[in-house]
Amino acid sequence: MTTDSTKKSILMYSTSWCSDCIRAKMFFDEHKIDYTEIDIDYDSDAEAKVLKLNKGLRSVPTIIISQEGKEDLILVEPDRRRLEETFLK
Repeated sequence: MTTDSTKKSILMYSTSWCSDCIRAKMFFDEHKIDYTEIDIDYDSDAEAKVLKLNKGLRSVPTIIISQEGKEDLILVEPDRRRLEETFLK
């Protein structure tokens, strides 16, 4: 693991049937952006976290971007424009 303060970690809570999740995965793959995906249909702890972050709503994708030394950025159901603004700047 690197100690570079610019190192980002991307965690995406998703489901297999969600079209927004599929679009986000395609975006990450297209731009060769590393991410970790957790399907909340199969992980009750992950589902509980999504519910907590989204005030009781099961909103996916919920994407958490962590960067050492900075507060996490959370994107909920981002459209392509928001993904581009966040990851391609």
